Amino acid sequence: MTPRTLSCQVTAVEDLTPDVFRVRLEGRAEAMAHDPGQYLELKLDDETWVPFSIANAHADDGTLELHIQHWPERENSARLRELIVVAHHLTVRLPGGDCILDSTSRRPLLLVAAGTGFAQMKAIVEASLHEAPQRPIELWWAARERRDLYLESLPNEWAEQHDSVCFHVVTEVAPEPPVTGVRVQGHQGRIDQALAAGLDDVSGYDVYLSGSPGMVYACVDVLASLGLEPSRVFSDVFAYAPRQPLVPTAGVLRRGSAG
Repeated sequence: MTPRTLSCQVTAVEDLTPDVFRVRLEGRAEAMAHDPGQYLELKLDDETWVPFSIANAHADDGTLELHIQHWPERENSARLRELIVVAHHLTVRLPGGDCILDSTSRRPLLLVAAGTGFAQMKAIVEASLHEAPQRPIELWWAARERRDLYLESLPNEWAEQHDSVCFHVVTEVAPEPPVTGVRVQGHQGRIDQALAAGLDDVSGYDVYLSGSPGMVYACVDVLASLGLEPSRVFSDVFAYAPRQPLVPTAGVLRRGSAG
């Protein structure tokens, strides 16, 4: 899709945690069209556009959802928070990004997110459940503490309602109370450690990753040891922070204390 610039109405701003808030935007349905996994850029001023993953699959209803991490000590973050709270309309540019769900594939999905990287995976899960509800999905969501998983109830619902969905909670701090649920599993440690300890063979998966470059490449290195197919792994990091090769021919398996 060709990127386009438009004005959207701010219809809701909701604090999900003290550090993460959800924004709902509304505009012309055809102008808001995007593929699951894409992002938009929000205009702060004439020189500053800030990217955010679109957190919902396109439903032809003219709505968009964003999950925004608020860093009070960062100037742009404070400006953005103030702008969104007081503004009735925002200028956005969309869609962007090539890390999109391949709807022609029926390979199982392995989705790996850290923090608000969950927003991108949420859109992919929604689209996949709509288009191919029997397609297996393994969602791994990592945060330092469980309270940082700002919408944990949603993937819990997916796992409970869909036999095809498994949800993995990954926290560096031991969760209290312990993680429970239908097709829900808890892991302690870094996300790359958790993947190493919890997976055996990923050669048959389509893999999507969302997080910092360090997190994404640490996970790619582990998954390469588990048979990752280089042509079936996707991340926006590959575009804005590329390395050579993106996927090593021999990965580094970090078996650790995760599990």
